[in-house]
Amino acid sequence: MAPQLAELEVGQEVARAQVVVDRARLVRYAAASGDFNPIHWNERVARSVGLPDVIAHGMWTMGAAVGPVAEWAGDPGRVVDYQVRFTRPIPVPDPGDATIDVVATVGALDEAAGTARIDLAVTLDGQRVLGKAQAVVRLG
Repeated sequence: MAPQLAELEVGQEVARAQVVVDRARLVRYAAASGDFNPIHWNERVARSVGLPDVIAHGMWTMGAAVGPVAEWAGDPGRVVDYQVRFTRPIPVPDPGDATIDVVATVGALDEAAGTARIDLAVTLDGQRVLGKAQAVVRLG
């Protein structure tokens, strides 16, 4: 059942998730998106441009972060606006993976529009990787 606007309050946590990314996922994302920039799969190239390692695609990170909100809303079509600022790359080791933490809280309610602004805290090892990450969700 979809959440109801009347049941929400500012500051309320609505979703929490951990999202894991490894090199195989980056390769699959590159194929699906057409973004074959070598900083996302070639450690030598990534380090040559000053990165700590291969990094996750920014658009993958953005999509992964809003996933828990879409799941909470019950329908990804309810997310009517979504914006972020990219603040820090996500290095993805090999072997191994990186785990981002996503916490979604109600930032504002607009009863006239029937929407809730959901603020996302997206971190890796306690450091924000997305800033001002906000989704507007239309609710009943």
